[in-house]
Amino acid sequence: MSGYSIICDVEKCTGCFACFLACKDEHVGNDHRKYAASASEGQHWINIKEIEYGTDSKVKVDYIPLMCQHCETPACAAGAPEGAVYARPDGIVIIDPEKAKGAKSIVKNCPYGAVFWNETLELPQKCTLCAHMLDGGEKTTRCAECCPTGALVIGDLDDPESDIAKLSARFRLAESLEMYKPQFNTAPRMRYHALPKPFIAGELAFSDLPGEPPSGLCITLTRDETGETYETVTDAVGDFCFKFLAANAKFTLRIDVRGYDIQELAVNTAAARNLGVILLQKNQ
Repeated sequence: MSGYSIICDVEKCTGCFACFLACKDEHVGNDHRKYAASASEGQHWINIKEIEYGTDSKVKVDYIPLMCQHCETPACAAGAPEGAVYARPDGIVIIDPEKAKGAKSIVKNCPYGAVFWNETLELPQKCTLCAHMLDGGEKTTRCAECCPTGALVIGDLDDPESDIAKLSARFRLAESLEMYKPQFNTAPRMRYHALPKPFIAGELAFSDLPGEPPSGLCITLTRDETGETYETVTDAVGDFCFKFLAANAKFTLRIDVRGYDIQELAVNTAAARNLGVILLQKNQ
């Protein structure tokens, strides 16, 4: 995949909505034809999806910036008037503000919900990846420029020295780049790192030493179907967590601490799991 692309590092996103506000500031009330007409106040070409998962004291909240995915096979183009939706050679998908007038089907065809209807102008509208800025010589978009944590990186993958090319290479080496909703089969150019996945968490405690946290103890997790093994250690208060696990899989958690009984627990990841407090029983 070459040309412009977007990488979102979900681990870095704090849900501050800076990108959301920056996008509105750039496009609401500002006409950037030939790329897009002025967006209406009620539109949000980039939005933040909040995902909360886990239970009790082990709850995780992630934020996923969602926008036009600039698909290589854009579903929004299906049945649209000729030239109303087109992908540029650099991969940016544009809804033509003249040819798309009245074509409300473009809104309904987007499976990501990233296209909005401007009732006043009778136009479908969406993120243009700030093509007016890029074509004007700028190196980034308004949303990425205003992201305080660097969660959004946008650039040209054809340039090996670009930040996005280097980041893409690093994440691909770790096999940690994913599409959002790949089942839509649209070949999106946007990729995400650290999308929410099930975790298994809990807390160890000594049955014979109440109040003394079992920190730095090794715990092993094995995926039953594949034999893949993961290890982690308890933190300063005895908590542990295995993150980014496969969904709907079966695992065996093994706790083997010298001087204490070995424990094995069967755990599945139909959802994030909080195992609560696990007591370490002294050998008899």
